[in-house]
Amino acid sequence: MIRSMTGYARAEQQGPWGRLSWELRSVNHRYLDLQIKVPDEFRVLEPELRALAGGRMGRGKVEAGLRFSRESSVTAAAPDRARLGELRDALAVLAEELGPIGQPEPMRVLAWPGVIRQDSGEVAPPLAEATALFQRALTDFADTRGREGERTAAFLRDRLEALAALVERVRLRGPQVRDAWLERLRARVADLGVDVDPARLAQEVALAAQRADVDEEMSRLGSHITEVRDTLARDEAIGRRLDFLMQELNREANTLSSKSQDAEMTRCAVEMKVIIEQMREQVQNIE
Repeated sequence: MIRSMTGYARAEQQGPWGRLSWELRSVNHRYLDLQIKVPDEFRVLEPELRALAGGRMGRGKVEAGLRFSRESSVTAAAPDRARLGELRDALAVLAEELGPIGQPEPMRVLAWPGVIRQDSGEVAPPLAEATALFQRALTDFADTRGREGERTAAFLRDRLEALAALVERVRLRGPQVRDAWLERLRARVADLGVDVDPARLAQEVALAAQRADVDEEMSRLGSHITEVRDTLARDEAIGRRLDFLMQELNREANTLSSKSQDAEMTRCAVEMKVIIEQMREQVQNIE
C-alpha cells in the first residue's frame, strides 16, 4: 500500500485509574523524525513506543503525545514530613544568621516544591494500557496515511496518462516538423536562385534533423512513465524512488523544450513540465 507522510489519529481509553488519550500527527520529512511526549511517569515506555512506531513507518515528522488524567479517587495528597523537616532546618539556619524571621505562612509552606506528596496509586495498569492504546492509535494512523496515499497514487496515475498523451503527440508531430522544415529550406534555395550541391544539401538537412530530433527524449520519457507506473504498484516505501523519477522526467522535458523549433512541440513541452511539477509536489508527501 502506498502511504502518505501526512496523517492524524486519536485514541482514548477510560479506566478505573483515569483517562488516557493519544494523539498522533505527521507531516512530510526526509527521514523518520519521531517526537514522543508523555508524562514523567510514562517515560519508561519511550524505548518500546519508539520501536513500535518505527516498525509501522519509515519517513515523516511524527508527533505523538499522551495525556493522562488520573481519577481523583485514587489520588491522595499528604505533606511530606521529611521535606518539611528540611524546610524547618533551613529556616532555623536563616534565623541564626539573620535573626528572628517570624513564623512562615502555612499556605506558602504548602506551596513549596516537594512539600505535598502525591500518592498516585499503582502505576502498572495505566502503563500497560498506554502501550496497548498506542498500538491502537498506530493502526488508525497507518490506515489514515494509507487512504491518503491511495488518493495521491490515483492523482499520479491520472497525471501520467496526460503526460503519456503529450509524449505521443510529440512523436506524431516530429515527422511533420521535419518535412515542413525541409520544404521551407527548398523554397528558400529556390528563391535565392542558386545551384546547391544535392549531396551538400542532404548533409545539411541530416545535421539539422539530428539537432532537432527528439525521438530519443520521447523514448526515455516513455520509459520513465512506465517505471513510475511500476513503482506505484509496489508494496513498499517508494517516495525517494518517485522523487528521483520526477527529476528524470523533468530533465527530458527540459531537453525537448530546448530542442524544439516548432510552436506546437514547445507548447507540449510546457504542458509536460506543468504536469511533472504537479506530480513532484504530491510525491514529496509519499513515504
